[in-house]
Amino acid sequence: MKRVTGIGGIFFKSADPKALGAWYRDHLGLDVTDWGGAIFEWGGADSAKGMTIWSPFKQDTTYMAPSTSSFMLNFRVADLDGLLATLRAEGCNVVGEPQTSEQGKFGWVLDPEGNKVELWEPPAGE
Repeated sequence: MKRVTGIGGIFFKSADPKALGAWYRDHLGLDVTDWGGAIFEWGGADSAKGMTIWSPFKQDTTYMAPSTSSFMLNFRVADLDGLLATLRAEGCNVVGEPQTSEQGKFGWVLDPEGNKVELWEPPAGE
């Protein structure tokens, strides 16, 4: 019997869900619905198959710094450099320097409540 087959959602508390949803819509392009959430569909006849990763970190990790949250969101993006430039121009708090590895390109931004968001541009063809 197969049990867990993927991430079904990311749920977390917010001081102002409507304002936070608007920030994610306006700056990261999420299609925030009237009920306040966003739905991601992966793969299909006309697109490459996508993946969502679940990965626990040690309690003392600094990977999510400067955020003090116990979680970090990771979103796939098509053009990391372009998006980071746009976010800076919009006055968003882009943190650290972009990094490139065999897994792709990574950049980070803090949302208005101080949660670190990782932006990931997969390697070409993935």
